[in-house]
Formats: sequence, structure tokens, C-alpha cells
Amino acid sequence: MHDATRTRYQLASVSKQFTAAAVLLLVQDGTLLLDDVVGRWIDGCPDDWRDITLHQLLTHTSGLGHWDDYPMIDLARWVEPDELLKTFHRVPLRYPPGGGWSYSSPAYVLLAHVVERAADTPYRVFLAGRLFGPLGLTRTFAGTGAGQPDLAPGHDAEGRPLPTWELDVVGMGAGDVWSTAEDVLTWTDALQDGRLLGEPYRTLMLTERARTGKGPEESGYGYGVFVGEHDGRRWWHHSGHNAGFKAFTVNIPDLGRRVVVLSNTEATGAGTVTPLLTDGRQRE
Repeated sequence: MHDATRTRYQLASVSKQFTAAAVLLLVQDGTLLLDDVVGRWIDGCPDDWRDITLHQLLTHTSGLGHWDDYPMIDLARWVEPDELLKTFHRVPLRYPPGGGWSYSSPAYVLLAHVVERAADTPYRVFLAGRLFGPLGLTRTFAGTGAGQPDLAPGHDAEGRPLPTWELDVVGMGAGDVWSTAEDVLTWTDALQDGRLLGEPYRTLMLTERARTGKGPEESGYGYGVFVGEHDGRRWWHHSGHNAGFKAFTVNIPDLGRRVVVLSNTEATGAGTVTPLLTDGRQRE
């Protein structure tokens, strides 16, 4: 791998790996149960949310929609956390909990709130103390980045500056982590090697927990990762897209091959990853 620069990029939805790991650490601690219903930790849930479990939020089987289902939410504007949750509550579920699969960033926002309330600690502080610090991810943090040095500015596909989304509230847990390729590679290895999560939680996170109905490369979803097969070999991976940023992480355990691509331009596409899968290099 090339020496990583000190520049930090938004990981966008790759951040969901950290959210899932935070939940599983609290399950491992005995503070949470995967079968806990969301109403145990979040007040004011509507009746049709009564049976949503943390497992369903983690696997995108809760019935909650993605951002397109919440057009009243401005992804770039800060709102009060309670107001954001009330907005989520007002939109009907797409299907009964457990009745289907549909990708949902709002589900991961809810999980971050669960972590905060179960740990009685701000979400960003929990990530720093239980994930980033112990694993030596010294260039990684969560939130807007206000006051932080070495942040990559986002750009559109033509290279023009592109304002980013709000990450302290709206994107919390769904797309709020900033990092470097080197730190993300360390993170990937720590997950795979069980340095953060013991069994069975490591395996629960990195293997299929729900069918997605997609092709073989992303046929299943674990907790915070897609799973499937590439060229006949098992892999786990995730992509991310915030305004002005693209991110891709891939791990093929049988080959010891890990790929990290972080970009601050909308011009970067998924095809960027393909040649890296054949030569095993990791780049920023």
C-alpha cells in the first residue's frame, strides 16, 4: 500500500460498519440484546414500530425507508435530534418489520441513538473510546469535522466544490465517520481478525444475516456489511456516497486481499475498485 496521506475523507455509508460494531460491543457487554425492540431505547415510537428489533435495524429488514422516503429532511441542514426522530416516526413503514429487505440509512441513525442511550455517552465519544482509540485509529473521528485539521473538501463530478451533508445529527451513525485509507485498512483487519469483537459477534457481523435479493456479489447483508462472492470467493464489502465523497472497502479473506478507495469527487465510480481486486493493492 502507498503511504497514506494525512488527509481525512468522509467514509459515508462505510460508517455503518462502525455503528454495527458499536451495537455489537454493547451486546457483547450485556447492555443490549439483538432482539431488543427499538421502543425500549427510543421514546415516542409509533405503533407500527412496536416490533422492530435491533437486529432488523442492523440488517435493513425493519421496514424503514431510505432518504428518498423522507423528502422533508434536508440532508445538509442541522435539526434538533428529537425533531429528526419525530420526522422518522411520521413516515409509514414500507412493510411490516422483518417482512422484506430495503437499504435504510435512517435505521442506522436510530442505532446510533440506541448506542448513546444504552451507553449513556454521546455517540462520537463512544466511538472514540471503544473503537478508534483501542485500535489505534488516530486519524479517524465522527461528526461534522468543525475545527479538525486535514479534511478533504468535497467536489462534484466537474471538480467544483460541493457543500457536504450535516453529520452531527442527520448523518449520525449512517455516514458520519472521517478517516484515511491507512486507518480503514487497520479497521478492516481488526474486524476480520477478531481484535475488536469476540465470537460469536465477529462472525455475526461479517456473515449473512439477511438476504438482499441482489446478485451474487451482494446477495446478503451482515451487520454493517454486504456479503456474497466475487470470482467464487467469499467477500464482505461496503460502499458509501455523501455529497462530494465516495468510499469503497472490500475484504476477500481467503486471499488476504483488502481494498480501500476514498475519494472527494463525485466523478469516482464503482469501476475504480475492479482493477484493484486483481492486483491486491490498496490505495487512497
